[in-house]
Amino acid sequence: MRTAVIRINIDPAGELSGPELGARMELLVTRANSAGIAVADSRVGTMPAHRREIQLHMTGADGAMLRRDAEQLCAEIFGTAPTAGAVTYISRGTDDDANGILSGFGITGDVSRITGDEGFDIITVRLASSDLARVPESRIQTALEAATNCEIRIVTT
Repeated sequence: MRTAVIRINIDPAGELSGPELGARMELLVTRANSAGIAVADSRVGTMPAHRREIQLHMTGADGAMLRRDAEQLCAEIFGTAPTAGAVTYISRGTDDDANGILSGFGITGDVSRITGDEGFDIITVRLASSDLARVPESRIQTALEAATNCEIRIVTT
């Protein structure tokens, strides 16, 4: 399962005081931990009122749903109208990462991995030629290489 990073401004209006933010951050960390969510940075009480952004690490593939869940959780805890930014993903170079990249392009493929002669992984991705007609192969290649840090071989079926 992929790990999403959701950056969220928990107090866009800058209305909460430092001590109030600290108390609510403690509550957020407790609730997040019990839900399997990691709070990556909890120094928000020391941030200026106009930039109270935290990062939540959540597992899942549906970025829009994770974003909504993060905003809802923060709204409940902070009593504000939090705003989430773009959802990004932590890449660990796994086949799940490769499949996540493909799904981001709206395509599916068969991903297989071997160890090359020099000891480095080589990933072969089998894609339908109709998908390559919609999405340039070079974009897919570059994104897969960046996400997996492996040699990528794309084969059309």
